[in-house]
Amino acid sequence: MSSSPTLTRTSVAIVGAGPAGLTVANLLRNAGVDCVLLEAESREFIEQRPRAGFMEEWAVHALARHGLADRILERAERQEQFEFRVAGERHTVRTAKLSGRRHFVYPQPLLVTDLAASYVDRAGGDVRFGVRDVRLSGLEGDRPAVTYTDPSSGERHRVECDHVAGCDGARGVTQAAIPDDRAVITRHHHGVAWLALLAQAPPSADGVVFGIHERGFGAHMARSPEVTRYYLEVPPGDEPGNWPHARVWDELRIRLGAAGAPPISEGPLIEKVVLDMHDYVVEPMAYGRLYLAGDSAHLVAPIAAKGMNLAINDALLLAGALIGHYQGDDSGLAGYSEACLRRVWQYQEFSQWLSEVMHGASSGDRFRAGTAAARLRRLLGSESAAQAFAGLYLGEEADL
Repeated sequence: MSSSPTLTRTSVAIVGAGPAGLTVANLLRNAGVDCVLLEAESREFIEQRPRAGFMEEWAVHALARHGLADRILERAERQEQFEFRVAGERHTVRTAKLSGRRHFVYPQPLLVTDLAASYVDRAGGDVRFGVRDVRLSGLEGDRPAVTYTDPSSGERHRVECDHVAGCDGARGVTQAAIPDDRAVITRHHHGVAWLALLAQAPPSADGVVFGIHERGFGAHMARSPEVTRYYLEVPPGDEPGNWPHARVWDELRIRLGAAGAPPISEGPLIEKVVLDMHDYVVEPMAYGRLYLAGDSAHLVAPIAAKGMNLAINDALLLAGALIGHYQGDDSGLAGYSEACLRRVWQYQEFSQWLSEVMHGASSGDRFRAGTAAARLRRLLGSESAAQAFAGLYLGEEADL
């Protein structure tokens, strides 16, 4: 007969140490709310995993109010414009001038490193990396629990808590713990895939470049003085092996080519992954004592660089609601899902709109190509349309 699991009692069990989970953990710890953070991967892995790199200004300011953005403000590049390249011409959209806000270029691994250092090293927070076989139970009762296996000893551990924050991403256990009849998952497929590339090559432009071409969409995004992120539209189901070095660079030069544009700097490809462009939304983002945040609750294709920003928004709202609960106010928890979903659906709509602009020319559908071209002409030719676009592209100030 096996021995009973080792027991820990806490107020909040947080599953997943990405931007959402680490933000929740830091805010709870700072407010004196006891929590335990569980993560399936090692600390080294989560601090090096390539992910998103654009943070909206409101998100940086919100983290700064909690003392979590010092290194962002010190190190991040600010971007104030981006460029469309279409039909061999360059068109600059000056988003900062139009909206009064900027993008901060700060790759997610750096943010995770900062947040982990704040919670683990400086605050002494309870975090358990490399956990295995995580299971949730009692979510509809008053004392839910999360059990897991310690990877070094093989022993089972049980964390009993008041609430569970599900921040473990699209393939995590927390979303799967919600019964099918208690939530609706709405899915959307854009019908395209992107070949995501990281190149050891200096940026070939000051900021983001979107190339719209009948051969397929292409994009350039600076990550550091030595590394550049590129994207190429490819057919769904395509394989990275179909894109050798020479083919990648030839296609980038075609899709991003324009009169007067600097030549593309070529370099070794250190990442090559095909991403299916799809979205989903889980409604509601709560079940019993479980609250989902980040990719556990919704996925936005990287078309408009919204995913990490939505995760931060969720985390700030969830942490505030949990802190309010322990101060005697349950209104935040009761309204958590509804409050998050307002921004989620706004960002989904914008991502879908921008996807049509980016992919219409290569769709093989004359109607989609024509309407995409009309959208782009309106954006580039109307100041009011450009202002509306810039406001959505850079995100509205959060009420946090």
